[in-house]
Amino acid sequence: MEFLLFFLLTLIAEIAGTVGGFGSSVFFVSLGQFFYSFQTILALTGILHVFSNTSKLIFFWKTIDWKLVLWIGLSSVILAIVGAILTKWIEFTYAKMLLGIFLIALATILLLKPKSKITPTLANSVTGGALAGFLAGFIGTGGAIRGVVLTAFSLEKNFFVGTSAAIDFGVDFSRMIIYIDNGFLAQEYVWYIPALIVGAFLGSYLGKRILDRISQDTFRNIILGLILAIGLSLVIKESQVLFF
Repeated sequence: MEFLLFFLLTLIAEIAGTVGGFGSSVFFVSLGQFFYSFQTILALTGILHVFSNTSKLIFFWKTIDWKLVLWIGLSSVILAIVGAILTKWIEFTYAKMLLGIFLIALATILLLKPKSKITPTLANSVTGGALAGFLAGFIGTGGAIRGVVLTAFSLEKNFFVGTSAAIDFGVDFSRMIIYIDNGFLAQEYVWYIPALIVGAFLGSYLGKRILDRISQDTFRNIILGLILAIGLSLVIKESQVLFF
């Protein structure tokens, strides 16, 4: 039953991440907190995203803006490595609380100001990429920040997903290696990897099919509502653990 729930979590996170444009880690990391340790989720998320972005590169290869991959991707990879390294030395006591607050703030801003954009400059791209990479390495998810940066360039939805996946591949491959080297993936979870591979490819395929048929704005609002709910639940849960 636990393995079935894990596979369903992987599949749903991948579909939602593909269609919503934020990447599956927002959902996978957030929901996974209720079932696994934070270090285990970081390792599983890194592995999932490597296969996830491999599948998206296959499905969206013709819709990638390589200039933006360079602008945003380089700083993202460097800071993702820094964030992942810090996970070995910094206590995780408040990591879940930090993740919850981050999700609440992000969802609230994007729901209240759906049309808000940053200026599409090189400096903002590099800075936004650096922040997204660091958060991905340190708390397991930074795709939403990268999504905000990419939104500034008014990319067509398929270019948005393809470009985001190309940037994310380097970020996740780098942090996956560091997580595994840090011993975050216990032997008992190694056999979960096949489920991650199947979930990544199947979820990306289904997400692309859905993306071709529905309004991205409508689905985006639903996803943001879910992100807000997850963030609130994490903050409430961790407040009870830490302060009561």
